[in-house]
Amino acid sequence: MYLYIKAVHIIFVVSWFAGLFYMVRLFIYHTEANERAETERKVLQAQFEVMESKLWNIITTPSMILTVCAGLWLMIEYQWYNHPWMIVKLVFVAGLLWYHFKCQAIMKQLRQGIFKWTSTQLRVWNEVATIFLFAIVFLVVLKNAVSWLWGFAGLILFSIIIMMAVKIYKRYRTK
Repeated sequence: MYLYIKAVHIIFVVSWFAGLFYMVRLFIYHTEANERAETERKVLQAQFEVMESKLWNIITTPSMILTVCAGLWLMIEYQWYNHPWMIVKLVFVAGLLWYHFKCQAIMKQLRQGIFKWTSTQLRVWNEVATIFLFAIVFLVVLKNAVSWLWGFAGLILFSIIIMMAVKIYKRYRTK
Protein backbone atom coordinates (compact mmCIF):
# COMPACT_ATOMS: atom_id res chain seq x y z
CA MET A 1 0.00 0.00 0.00
CA TYR A 2 2.93 2.34 0.73
CA LEU A 3 3.95 2.70 -2.93
CA TYR A 4 0.38 3.43 -4.05
CA ILE A 5 -0.11 6.19 -1.47
CA LYS A 6 3.34 7.57 -2.22
CA ALA A 7 2.51 7.65 -5.96
CA VAL A 8 -0.80 9.43 -5.25
CA HIS A 9 1.05 11.92 -3.05
CA ILE A 10 3.64 12.68 -5.74
CA ILE A 11 1.04 12.97 -8.52
CA PHE A 12 -1.04 15.46 -6.57
CA VAL A 13 2.00 17.44 -5.39
CA VAL A 14 2.86 17.92 -9.08
CA SER A 15 -0.76 18.87 -9.89
CA TRP A 16 -0.94 21.28 -6.95
CA PHE A 17 2.24 23.08 -7.94
CA ALA A 18 1.17 23.19 -11.60
CA GLY A 19 -2.06 24.83 -10.48
CA LEU A 20 -0.27 27.34 -8.26
CA PHE A 21 2.27 28.25 -10.95
CA TYR A 22 -0.38 28.72 -13.61
CA MET A 23 -2.76 30.54 -11.26
CA VAL A 24 -0.27 33.30 -10.52
CA ARG A 25 0.57 33.52 -14.22
CA LEU A 26 -3.16 34.14 -14.82
CA PHE A 27 -3.08 36.83 -12.12
CA ILE A 28 -0.27 38.53 -14.06
CA TYR A 29 -2.26 38.50 -17.29
CA HIS A 30 -5.42 39.57 -15.43
CA THR A 31 -3.54 42.55 -13.98
CA GLU A 32 -1.89 43.45 -17.28
CA ALA A 33 -5.31 43.50 -18.95
CA ASN A 34 -5.83 46.83 -17.15
CA GLU A 35 -3.46 48.36 -19.70
CA ARG A 36 -5.87 47.52 -22.56
CA ALA A 37 -8.72 49.56 -23.98
CA GLU A 38 -11.93 49.30 -21.93
CA THR A 39 -13.79 46.88 -24.22
CA GLU A 40 -10.82 44.54 -24.55
CA ARG A 41 -10.04 44.83 -20.83
CA LYS A 42 -13.57 43.78 -19.84
CA VAL A 43 -13.52 40.76 -22.14
CA LEU A 44 -10.06 39.67 -21.01
CA GLN A 45 -10.77 40.11 -17.30
CA ALA A 46 -14.05 38.21 -17.55
CA GLN A 47 -12.23 35.37 -19.29
CA PHE A 48 -9.42 35.35 -16.72
CA GLU A 49 -11.98 35.16 -13.91
CA VAL A 50 -13.52 32.06 -15.50
CA MET A 51 -10.11 30.47 -16.06
CA GLU A 52 -8.94 31.26 -12.53
CA SER A 53 -12.11 29.89 -10.98
CA LYS A 54 -11.98 26.62 -12.92
CA LEU A 55 -8.27 26.12 -12.31
CA TRP A 56 -8.69 26.82 -8.60
CA ASN A 57 -11.79 24.71 -7.99
CA ILE A 58 -11.13 21.80 -10.34
CA ILE A 59 -7.36 21.33 -10.14
CA THR A 60 -5.47 23.39 -7.56
CA THR A 61 -7.55 23.03 -4.40
CA PRO A 62 -8.52 19.35 -4.91
CA SER A 63 -4.84 18.58 -5.58
CA MET A 64 -3.86 20.39 -2.37
CA ILE A 65 -6.40 18.39 -0.38
CA LEU A 66 -5.30 15.05 -1.85
CA THR A 67 -1.62 15.95 -1.36
CA VAL A 68 -2.17 16.75 2.30
CA CYS A 69 -4.32 13.65 2.91
CA ALA A 70 -1.84 11.27 1.27
CA GLY A 71 1.08 13.00 3.00
CA LEU A 72 -0.58 12.75 6.41
CA TRP A 73 -1.35 9.08 5.79
CA LEU A 74 2.31 8.36 4.96
CA MET A 75 3.62 10.42 7.85
CA ILE A 76 1.35 8.81 10.43
CA GLU A 77 1.54 5.25 9.08
CA TYR A 78 5.34 5.27 8.99
CA GLN A 79 5.83 7.57 12.02
CA TRP A 80 7.91 10.07 10.06
CA TYR A 81 6.79 12.84 12.41
CA ASN A 82 9.62 11.69 14.71
CA HIS A 83 12.30 12.69 12.18
CA PRO A 84 13.86 16.17 12.28
CA TRP A 85 13.77 16.53 8.47
CA MET A 86 10.01 15.90 8.52
CA ILE A 87 9.44 18.64 11.08
CA VAL A 88 11.32 21.11 8.86
CA LYS A 89 9.39 19.85 5.83
CA LEU A 90 6.11 20.44 7.68
CA VAL A 91 7.16 24.04 8.32
CA PHE A 92 7.65 24.52 4.57
CA VAL A 93 4.35 22.74 3.84
CA ALA A 94 2.61 25.09 6.29
CA GLY A 95 4.19 27.99 4.39
CA LEU A 96 2.96 26.49 1.12
CA LEU A 97 -0.56 26.18 2.53
CA TRP A 98 -0.40 29.84 3.57
CA TYR A 99 0.77 30.67 0.02
CA HIS A 100 -2.17 28.68 -1.40
CA PHE A 101 -4.74 30.57 0.65
CA LYS A 102 -3.06 33.92 -0.07
CA CYS A 103 -3.44 33.12 -3.78
CA GLN A 104 -7.11 32.44 -3.14
CA ALA A 105 -7.43 35.86 -1.50
CA ILE A 106 -5.70 37.51 -4.48
CA MET A 107 -8.11 35.73 -6.84
CA LYS A 108 -11.08 37.07 -4.89
CA GLN A 109 -9.65 40.61 -4.93
CA LEU A 110 -9.13 40.49 -8.69
CA ARG A 111 -12.68 39.27 -9.15
CA GLN A 112 -13.87 42.36 -7.22
CA GLY A 113 -11.74 44.64 -9.40
CA ILE A 114 -9.18 45.26 -6.63
CA PHE A 115 -5.65 45.28 -8.05
CA LYS A 116 -3.21 45.63 -5.14
CA TRP A 117 -0.32 43.86 -6.90
CA THR A 118 1.61 44.99 -9.97
CA SER A 119 2.50 42.43 -12.61
CA THR A 120 6.14 42.60 -11.46
CA GLN A 121 5.16 41.93 -7.85
CA LEU A 122 3.10 38.97 -9.04
CA ARG A 123 6.09 37.64 -11.00
CA VAL A 124 8.12 37.73 -7.78
CA TRP A 125 5.19 36.15 -5.92
CA ASN A 126 5.14 33.34 -8.48
CA GLU A 127 8.73 32.48 -7.59
CA VAL A 128 7.84 31.99 -3.91
CA ALA A 129 6.16 28.71 -4.89
CA THR A 130 9.38 27.70 -6.67
CA ILE A 131 11.32 28.30 -3.47
CA PHE A 132 8.88 26.14 -1.49
CA LEU A 133 9.14 23.41 -4.13
CA PHE A 134 12.94 23.53 -4.05
CA ALA A 135 13.08 23.38 -0.25
CA ILE A 136 10.54 20.57 0.13
CA VAL A 137 11.99 18.33 -2.58
CA PHE A 138 15.54 18.71 -1.33
CA LEU A 139 14.44 17.94 2.24
CA VAL A 140 12.58 14.79 1.17
CA VAL A 141 15.34 13.52 -1.11
CA LEU A 142 18.37 14.37 1.04
CA LYS A 143 16.74 14.08 4.48
CA ASN A 144 19.72 14.21 6.83
CA ALA A 145 22.45 13.90 4.17
CA VAL A 146 23.18 17.64 4.16
CA SER A 147 23.64 19.76 7.24
CA TRP A 148 20.80 22.15 7.97
CA LEU A 149 23.19 25.08 7.77
CA TRP A 150 24.29 24.23 4.22
CA GLY A 151 20.71 23.49 3.22
CA PHE A 152 19.52 26.85 4.51
CA ALA A 153 22.44 28.65 2.83
CA GLY A 154 21.61 26.89 -0.44
CA LEU A 155 17.95 27.91 -0.15
CA ILE A 156 18.91 31.55 0.46
CA LEU A 157 21.29 31.51 -2.51
CA PHE A 158 18.63 29.91 -4.73
CA SER A 159 16.10 32.55 -3.63
CA ILE A 160 18.51 35.37 -4.43
CA ILE A 161 19.22 33.92 -7.88
CA ILE A 162 15.51 33.61 -8.65
CA MET A 163 14.75 37.16 -7.54
CA MET A 164 17.66 38.48 -9.62
CA ALA A 165 16.30 36.58 -12.63
CA VAL A 166 12.92 38.27 -12.17
CA LYS A 167 14.60 41.70 -12.12
CA ILE A 168 16.67 40.89 -15.20
CA TYR A 169 13.55 39.70 -17.02
CA LYS A 170 11.75 42.93 -16.08
CA ARG A 171 14.55 44.97 -17.64
CA TYR A 172 14.43 42.79 -20.76
CA ARG A 173 10.64 43.17 -21.04
CA THR A 174 10.70 46.94 -20.73
CA LYS A 175 13.26 47.36 -23.54
